[in-house]
Amino acid sequence: MNLTRIGVFYDGNYFTHVSNYYNYVHDRKSRLSLSGIHRYITERLAFLEENEVERCKIVESHFYKGRIVASEASEKGNQLYFDRVFDDILSYEGVTAHYQPVKGMVNSRSADKGLNLQMAVDILDLAYNDKLDVVALIGADGDYTAIVNKLNSLGIRVMLISWDFEFTNDDGKRMTTKTSQDLIKSVSYPFLMHDRIEEGLEDDDESIQNIFVLPPPDQREERQPRESRTFDSTSVDNSDAKPGEVHESEILSLKTGYGFIQFQPNNLFFHHSNLTNADFNDLYEGDAVKFIVEENDKGELVAKEVELMV
Repeated sequence: MNLTRIGVFYDGNYFTHVSNYYNYVHDRKSRLSLSGIHRYITERLAFLEENEVERCKIVESHFYKGRIVASEASEKGNQLYFDRVFDDILSYEGVTAHYQPVKGMVNSRSADKGLNLQMAVDILDLAYNDKLDVVALIGADGDYTAIVNKLNSLGIRVMLISWDFEFTNDDGKRMTTKTSQDLIKSVSYPFLMHDRIEEGLEDDDESIQNIFVLPPPDQREERQPRESRTFDSTSVDNSDAKPGEVHESEILSLKTGYGFIQFQPNNLFFHHSNLTNADFNDLYEGDAVKFIVEENDKGELVAKEVELMV
């Protein structure tokens, strides 16, 4: 039986968005596992291609993502360190990283466009050189339809790994992530993972459980509170606080992906993406934090560059 050669290609911004959803919003409270996804891909393709799992091999794996330039990352706490950690994870899993330096918003449409084009060129290069039998695409953008149609003409099957979900953000706005219908129709093997994950979690499907980095919440060891700086911040009046000022206080409450910092007369909102030296899931109410006071789009004061003080 012939070898099924698989190429896995990640739309990095999309994958990060989905992983954040499962880590901060979904009840599973865990990021997605690259190794788990790779195993899932090979097992499903072995079934679909009527081949043995051992003869379905990922021979190429690439991750494309916009990343803020080093000068800006160095001003964001431990951002350079977190970038390096993720690079190590990609390397360990045999995934080649392709980054496009971006100033400002890394999730901007213009950044994605350049990377989408690079991904398409790389896929076609491998396809024309007869190095792939199946392309596994982790993405949802309709722009990928053109490259999928070209792969179809070359006899290369495409497996689509995508998610559709909705949630309400901290501003009460409904956030929707949806896969292009044109893209779904163009691929050979569409895998809409949101439904498969919900069913798999309910049935305790091992292949679905392994897609996540951490075990189910009820199977994790209870975290032990750390010793942290604490102080009484309720007596401090910050009525004269101005944007750009650095303050210290403590976490008042933690919600799903966001929280509030004790700050008189009005407590300050902070988002998980504004943490500089810790993961949101590692925080406790009462933890001491240092932060910069800034204004949001509505002119309200919020906390940015939040640093856990230990």
